[in-house]
Amino acid sequence: MEKKISIIEVAKRLDVSPTTVSFILNGRSKEKRISDEIRDKVLKFVEEIGYKPNSLARSLRTGKTNTIALMVESISDPFFGHIARNIEEKAYKSGYKILYSSTGNNTEKTKEFLKMYEERHVDAYIIAAPEGIEGELQAIINSGKPVLLFDRYLKDLKTDTILVDNYQSTAKAVEELIQSGFKNIAFITLDSLQSQMNDRLLGYEETLKKHKLPQYLKEISYDFPPEKVTAHIEAFLQRRGEIDAVVFATNYLCVYGLKAIEKLGLIIPKDLGIVVFDDQDLFELYKPQITAIAQPIEEIANQIISLLLNKLNNPVKTKKIQTIVLNAEMIIRGSSSRA
Repeated sequence: MEKKISIIEVAKRLDVSPTTVSFILNGRSKEKRISDEIRDKVLKFVEEIGYKPNSLARSLRTGKTNTIALMVESISDPFFGHIARNIEEKAYKSGYKILYSSTGNNTEKTKEFLKMYEERHVDAYIIAAPEGIEGELQAIINSGKPVLLFDRYLKDLKTDTILVDNYQSTAKAVEELIQSGFKNIAFITLDSLQSQMNDRLLGYEETLKKHKLPQYLKEISYDFPPEKVTAHIEAFLQRRGEIDAVVFATNYLCVYGLKAIEKLGLIIPKDLGIVVFDDQDLFELYKPQITAIAQPIEEIANQIISLLLNKLNNPVKTKKIQTIVLNAEMIIRGSSSRA
C-alpha cells in the first residue's frame, strides 16, 4: 500500500462498524458474538491490503501495550541470559513481548531505563535491582503497574519478589568443603550491599563460626575489568598461602579465579578446593569439574511470569504481596573433594 489505511476506512470498505473491526483484530469476535462470516471477511481483507493496527493508538484505547520490561545486571551473564530466554518464551505464549536492558548495577543508568520504559507505557516491570532506585519503583507501584523483583530484594520496597535461599545454599557449600577436610576456606565476593551478596556472605561467616574456623574474605569491585579481577584474586591467594579452599560468590568471579589459580600453578583440589555459586556449562567441562550451587532457572522463570501475568490479568483480586523463596541445588563434582 502507498497510503496507510485506518481502521475506519477498513470498516467503510466492508460496510461494518469500526468497533466490529476492532473486536475482530483484537481476537474478541467470539466474545462479542460476531459471525464467522464477518470475521473471515475482515481478516481476509486486512491481509490483502497489508493493514497493520497502530500500536500506540491501540494502547491508548485499551490501556495496555502488551510489553513487559526486563532489567537485569547483565544479559550476557549465563544466569540472567537463561532466565530472560525462559521468561520471553512464556510471556510470548501469553501475548506479551519482553523489552530487555542491562543495568550494570548502575543506579543512574537504571533510573534512565525506567524513565524510557515509562515513556513506552510498558505494562509491568521485572527487575534484578541495584540499590538506590526504591523511590522510582515505589512511584511505578503507586501508578498501579506491577513491579516484580527477582534475584535480590530491596529492604524498604514492598512488592512481589522471587528469590533463592542464598544463605542456606552458601552454608551448604562451606559445609561440603569442611566435610571434605578443608579448614582454611576463603570467600571471594563482590564489594556490594545487594541483598543476595549479603545473604551469601552471612551463610559463609556463620558456618565457619559454628565450626570455629578462620575466615578469609576478599571483596572485589563490580566495575573492575577482567584482567584486574584476575590480578586481585591471584595476589590474594598468593598473600594468604594457608588458604586451602575457596567459595566464589558468583560464576564470573570463579571464571577469573580459575585463571588466577592456573597462573599460580595450584592444583585443584589437591592445593585448593573450589565451590561456586551459580552453575554454568564451563564448570562441567573444566578438569576437574567444578562443584556448583545451581539455581533453579526454569522454576524461577515460571514463578516470575505466572505471578506477573496473574497480576496483569486480575489486578483487583491479586493485590496481596508475595515473596517466594526457592531452593538451589548443590551439584557435587571433583573440585570439592580430596578423596
